[in-house]
Amino acid sequence: MSIRSCTARLASTLAVVLLTIPSLASAQAPASTALTVGAAAPDFTVTVVTAAGVAAKPFTLSEHRGETVVLAFFPKARTSGCTVQMESYRDQYAQTFQSGKKVTLIGVSIDSDTALISWAKDAKFQFHFAADTDRKVGVAYGANAGTGYHKRHLYVIDPKGKISYIATPFSQMSAAAYTDLGAAIVQSGGVK
Repeated sequence: MSIRSCTARLASTLAVVLLTIPSLASAQAPASTALTVGAAAPDFTVTVVTAAGVAAKPFTLSEHRGETVVLAFFPKARTSGCTVQMESYRDQYAQTFQSGKKVTLIGVSIDSDTALISWAKDAKFQFHFAADTDRKVGVAYGANAGTGYHKRHLYVIDPKGKISYIATPFSQMSAAAYTDLGAAIVQSGGVK
C-alpha cells in the first residue's frame, strides 16, 4: 500500500470519526435549559440526610413554599474546596441562614447518604444534605450533565418557588460570595 493511499484512508476514517463525535456528544448529554432569576424553580424530590441520619420523609421542593430554600451543589464530600464551603455555611448558619427558621439550606452532591451522614456527624453540620446519586436534581439545575461530579452552583429559591439568586459557579474561597448569599437570602423574603 502506498503512502498516498494510506493517507487517503486515514483522512477518510478521521472524517467519519469527526462527524460521529458531535452526534454522540448530543446523544449522551441531556439537554439543559439555562435557569434564570425570576423563573420557577424546577420541582424535585430527593433523599435528605443530617448528622442524625436519613430523614423520615424525602425532601420535595414544592412542599417548602413559604420559606427560602438554598440549594448548594458541590462536587464531593470531604474534599478541600467542599469542606471550606460547608464549614463556612456551618459557621455562618445562625446569621446567614437564620438557624434554619424560614430558610432551608441543602448541600447537594452525588455522594451516598451514608457518606454524607458520616461527614455531617464528623464536621457537626446542622443543615441538610441531598444524596443526588442519580444526578436528576443536578441535571435539572444545570449543575451536572448526567455523569461525573456536580459543579459548584448555588440557587436561592424564594418563598413563592421562584429562583431569586444564582451563583454559577459559587466562589467558595471568596468572603464576598458569602456576603452576597446572605443579602440574597434577605432579599428573597424568607428571613423575617
